[in-house]
Amino acid sequence: MTPKKELIFLPLGGSGEIGMNVNLYGCDGKWIMVDLGMTFSDPQYPGIELVLPDLEFIEARRKDLLGVVLTHAHEDHIGAIPYLISELNVPLYATPFTAGLIRKKLEEEGLDKDIKLHVIENDGNVELGPFNCRYVPLAHSILEGNALVIETPYGKIFHTGDWKLDETPVTGEPASPEELTAIGDEGILALVGDSTNVFNPRASGSEQGVREGLEDVVRKQKGRVVITTFASNVGRVKTIGEVAKATGRELLMVGRSLHRIVEVAQANGYLTDFPKSIREDDAMKLPRGKLLILSTGTQGEPRAALSRIAEGSHPRVRLETGDTVIYSSKEIPGNEVGIAIVQNALARAGVNIITERQAHVHVSGHPGIPELEKMYGWIRPEISVPVHGEQRHMEAHAKLAKRLKVPRQVVPNNGTAIRLAPNGPEIVEHVPHGRLVLDGDVIIPADGQTIVERRRLAHNGYIAVTLPLRSGKLAAKPVLHVQGVPVEDDMDDFLSECTEAIENAIKKGKSKSAETVAEAVRMGVRRLAREWTGKKPITEVQIVEV
Repeated sequence: MTPKKELIFLPLGGSGEIGMNVNLYGCDGKWIMVDLGMTFSDPQYPGIELVLPDLEFIEARRKDLLGVVLTHAHEDHIGAIPYLISELNVPLYATPFTAGLIRKKLEEEGLDKDIKLHVIENDGNVELGPFNCRYVPLAHSILEGNALVIETPYGKIFHTGDWKLDETPVTGEPASPEELTAIGDEGILALVGDSTNVFNPRASGSEQGVREGLEDVVRKQKGRVVITTFASNVGRVKTIGEVAKATGRELLMVGRSLHRIVEVAQANGYLTDFPKSIREDDAMKLPRGKLLILSTGTQGEPRAALSRIAEGSHPRVRLETGDTVIYSSKEIPGNEVGIAIVQNALARAGVNIITERQAHVHVSGHPGIPELEKMYGWIRPEISVPVHGEQRHMEAHAKLAKRLKVPRQVVPNNGTAIRLAPNGPEIVEHVPHGRLVLDGDVIIPADGQTIVERRRLAHNGYIAVTLPLRSGKLAAKPVLHVQGVPVEDDMDDFLSECTEAIENAIKKGKSKSAETVAEAVRMGVRRLAREWTGKKPITEVQIVEV
């Protein structure tokens, strides 16, 4: 589709899911993209760590794509850039801190000289064809979280990005209620908004409250203290640095991403009084009550610093009985198993664990119902378009908007093209969309042959049969190689029965082609494996003429 004299909203990621945010706006034959994020994998993609959006639709129209405008630097909003931007080959636009992190990503992939990255000052704007995108700072759990006011010939969009309200932010200066009310006074056609915390009946809370809660908890501990949080939450990182100072502890940062975030933040004028991280070897020589460790790994990532510390595989940092780990974060749905593995390892080592359930050590970066109510009161859009949530979140968000007297609501899904104006909202088309996965260094379809076969291998196992034949008869015993089939306690008996099944299949297919014999052997071995185990292993047969 090509937008004519109309304004189109089209998400390719982040609607019907939390993460992987990619949003297209189309107007007068041109497009802009807001955010280009990724998400982390789950068990449905064995061997995969990163999941990326499929941009087939807009790649086919790249000549009409004017640029990618980034709201903030969380991975679910910028993480796909180094993997997919070459195919789009369009400029990127971001505020200074976000641009700093993107630049490092581009440098790592050798793309920094090929892709244009434009740094837009905070409160600045980007003019792209029929679109004028004005940055509006909002509080969030990262520096320079922004909404966008997107002006078009057919009306203005208020695209919230990720946001919350915080009366006492520790970094940045978010727009005031008066400033947001003035935006509403301009006349907003549609609010395209964050749905993540729509089920929370309370406001998300202030970072200053977390500062007090963390300091109170840390003061009570006698051993080493680890605080784990998202590296990108610069406000929280700043808070933890202040807590270290206030409690008389030296600070040790563990995790490459933490050092990168702090470096980029300081290069852009933030964290100017942040305590310097001591060396790991020096940290372990300190009295245990004098050390505070800031670590990555809050979501149980196997290779993150906290996971390695918990399992005792970190080369220098270790914990002992009586030490404490504080989770200054929220458990993201889907990560429960990984987090439990780490916490159980810590518990076995006698380490105390404190989460947001036990103390006030975390606040969300997304708006609860009271904050959503305030934002709608300030912006007063004609249309509510919930995004950034699973289906249940977005439907609840739409119902909330209706209760708040927003005249019209529309709930998108990835691939849903919605005409916002004129005469909108109306779903006008469903376009190709989907997921890609990063498998090693290769990007492949998430539902392609590789992942389907890997799922089958993971679920059923594998049997390889080599048949040495001479003149259609076995010249030697068949060779079987069994992987992932649950017969280890009776392997000899299983192999013996497989050999018998193979011999019978060959006798029956004596006068037939080699291909027919191989298929009969494959089916016989697979059938036997199913009788033994209830599984249907992938079975391959190779004939060797001797």
